[in-house]
Amino acid sequence: MSATRKTKRDFPARASMPRREFLKQSVAAAGVIGGTLTVGACSRVGTAMSVAPARVPGANERISIGIIGAGGRGQALMGEINQLAKDHNVEITAVCDVWKVNLNHTAAAVEKHYGKAPRKFTRFGDLLALDDIHAVVIATPDFAHTPILIEALKAGKDAYVEKPMSLQIANANKALDLARAAKRVVQVGTQRRSDGLHMAAAKTIATGVLGQISRVSASVDFNHPRWARNYADCKEADVDWDAYLFNRPKRPFDPKLLRRWHLYKTCTNGLSGLWMSHYVDALHMIMGVQYPASAVAHGGTYVWKEDREHCDVFHALFDYPEGFLFDWGMSLANSAGTHFSVHGTLGTLDLQTWTLSGAGGAGDKKIQESTKIEREPGESHMGNWLECLRTRRRPNADIQFGHQHAVATIMAAAALHSGQRQVYDPQTRKMHAG
Repeated sequence: MSATRKTKRDFPARASMPRREFLKQSVAAAGVIGGTLTVGACSRVGTAMSVAPARVPGANERISIGIIGAGGRGQALMGEINQLAKDHNVEITAVCDVWKVNLNHTAAAVEKHYGKAPRKFTRFGDLLALDDIHAVVIATPDFAHTPILIEALKAGKDAYVEKPMSLQIANANKALDLARAAKRVVQVGTQRRSDGLHMAAAKTIATGVLGQISRVSASVDFNHPRWARNYADCKEADVDWDAYLFNRPKRPFDPKLLRRWHLYKTCTNGLSGLWMSHYVDALHMIMGVQYPASAVAHGGTYVWKEDREHCDVFHALFDYPEGFLFDWGMSLANSAGTHFSVHGTLGTLDLQTWTLSGAGGAGDKKIQESTKIEREPGESHMGNWLECLRTRRRPNADIQFGHQHAVATIMAAAALHSGQRQVYDPQTRKMHAG
């Protein structure tokens, strides 16, 4: 069953957050704030923008959590919740997945851990309709992240949503506005926001020790087909196929589309959303910036000639209004080029070795000795979300930061697929070629 068509609504433009406030939130974040990932179609959602009142749990009330997408990533996040469940007084009480293999496996694991069977669904709307669910974890293929998040927010639920937060800027805008209007707690799965080394890097850069920063460079590479999941055991009788297609065009059952969804444009925007989302979010965090002004990109399929629709080598270049370039690349056919480094007039910060040095610097104030940056007291990303469900504070990877990385990844994907430079206006929150 496909989801009901949503009505469109325009939201007022939101002014960008002041750089000083953004930097303060980024640096102080710690103190303040694999398998198939499958999705169930929404079977009971409204078309209006009305928002259900949130059920905020009491201080001693157990928080009830639903898992939407019970594949490899969903199971990993569930494992993190299980480890923290006693300390945070939470319990997983419902599971949704369109593939019965994942659904039954995950439900059995929940029953083993909590001592009672969770409610099982293949359609996420049925899970969201449960009044006793306080929050949901959304670990589906990329195309369903924000549509399900929007429905969860409208249903009065807090959410943990995997990256990339969105594949469309309009959906990202809608989700952000809903979360703010209804005061929902939304954590995005960009875990570097809770990592002590990235927090330390942000503090180090904020001191100005690197001088004027003109370039940040990153590349992540591997040389094996990690996406080539077996699909021989994925049978049509075990899949709610209409639920999986959700808001995608109708097509005959194809187990590859479910098990190897990373390869197809109907499911994701490619390496930009799948991988660059982590790195561009880390860039925003450590540099204290929000949105690129423009982006260009290039890529191709050079080695892996299966029926993939996304390139296996990709490179994007962003111009930031604060006055620096960010380049990010990825190769699926050679693993020698992985790096992440910040380049200033006085030296370089290597975010692979966490070393601050005078490499490339010049002048009397050039960094003289190489030093390792000292880790800040980071925390569990999932634990931070669970804590914020009670305190109602914004989590480390708040939806505002998810919106920012989504815009960057959408710009890069659009530049690649259109062959045109993309420009973003943070005042109107719109992207255009130019």
